[in-house]
Amino acid sequence: SRSAPRATTAANRRLGAEEQALRTAQDAWERIFRHNDAAHVPAEWVAGFYGLYALAQKTFGVNWLLLASIHRQETAFSTAGSTYHGLNWVHCCAGPMQFNVTNGVISTWDKYKLAYRLASRPAGYPHETEHHPSVYDDFDAIMAAASMLRSDGAGAGLDQAAWNAAYLYYGGSLEGVDYANEVLARAIGWSQHGFSANTPVDRSLVESVHAAWGEPVRRELVKEQREADEAAGHEPATTAPVAR
Repeated sequence: SRSAPRATTAANRRLGAEEQALRTAQDAWERIFRHNDAAHVPAEWVAGFYGLYALAQKTFGVNWLLLASIHRQETAFSTAGSTYHGLNWVHCCAGPMQFNVTNGVISTWDKYKLAYRLASRPAGYPHETEHHPSVYDDFDAIMAAASMLRSDGAGAGLDQAAWNAAYLYYGGSLEGVDYANEVLARAIGWSQHGFSANTPVDRSLVESVHAAWGEPVRRELVKEQREADEAAGHEPATTAPVAR
């Protein structure tokens, strides 16, 4: 019939619009993370977090460099403009570690916000809020992040388990592959050469991490998307989705 081609064409147009929206979002996230990676943060400011990272590592057994790398990736060590108020540009996440506070009746933040109770609150750190738990409090947020990473399999190593936890921290997606690649490459670089808050991610390490852990996940995600498109009657995309 004539209606079937029209329906297929309309579906493909919708798919094309969705892919364009995805690429636009990916570009925006790319700019944000590149800015956070390049932002110069005073050493004395970053030093205020060392005790929090150490306490989170002691409490949850998660490598502190993984935590620090996510902190750098998300808010440039709590120096991004909206770190301590409001939501991010897509109106979902908040605070130093950018927890989702809007994804359901029980948000991701709600699941982990009481993690701070497992350790004594330090006497001083960069930003302590009046009430707890607070997604904007550095201690509350870093402890919650460590708890989440631990629940997703991260431990003391900067290994595939850590990569998987970072991937899930982002939310699990093609964009999450690149996110985890950068987070792990930065943390591994620090482990090899010493912690240096303002050293950019080594791109060769990113490529190595992607080859070891990212590419297999990316291939599976692309395969699943193509199968879903075919099942829905969409024409296969001419190019694979671009990971952020």
